Amino acid sequence: MRWVVHYPSDRLLTKLTLSIYTLTRPQTYQYNKHIALVQFQHTAHHTTKPMYSQLSHNAREIVARFTLATSQEVQLGCDWYPSALGIATRIAEKYGTSPEVAAGVIAALSPNNRWERNIVDAEAIIKCWAAGGTRTDMLSVKVCTYGKMKAKAVDILTRDIPIIEILNGKKLIEFFNCITNPRLNDVCIDGHAYSVWFGQRLTMKDVPPIGKKLRATIKQDYRDATTFINEELCECFTPADIQAITWVTHKRIHNV
Repeated sequence: MRWVVHYPSDRLLTKLTLSIYTLTRPQTYQYNKHIALVQFQHTAHHTTKPMYSQLSHNAREIVARFTLATSQEVQLGCDWYPSALGIATRIAEKYGTSPEVAAGVIAALSPNNRWERNIVDAEAIIKCWAAGGTRTDMLSVKVCTYGKMKAKAVDILTRDIPIIEILNGKKLIEFFNCITNPRLNDVCIDGHAYSVWFGQRLTMKDVPPIGKKLRATIKQDYRDATTFINEELCECFTPADIQAITWVTHKRIHNV
């Protein structure tokens, strides 16, 4: 059980928008923290409260996208990773493995794969494994991602090696962490998260390679934006929550 969510109205997001607008002006705006958008039952890391003027340009882009979220999109974003863990748990219980292994297979098969198909592919490979299929059998299962990703999924099921070592990719590990352990405070940085951070609709071809330095910068901006939003709304969103909420909102705005 992660949290209980209450939404009095969308007016509170407007309140945050007004707060941001006022914080860009000389006078100080005191946000009424007794009005809560979401009441969570989990713990977040507490850091020094950032001023809006101290946020980077890209962190402000993340905050700006959040202010455009409807209450339904906030709910959907907050539910996204817990729902993914629920799916992994269901598959694991059905085929006799652990939720972590199922989540690892899901993460391995995620590149360039639609979420709905990602789940179908993961269950198909796990089902083959549970039926006693050989490595060749599992590698013969049709999936909608790259062959090397399928090989990683099979390795997760058959090799006694830490899942993170098998995944061996920043985005894959971040995705796995966000599903299985939100307390790590990780953020999944992919092309979609980059588009939100950049502040424009970008195709995957427009997204540059996200190297170590750029990835660290983007992650920090998501964390800073999260801290700012939490302080303004007196809440405990995780960076993964904000990443999911802003992506859901971005999809609706740009019809992607």
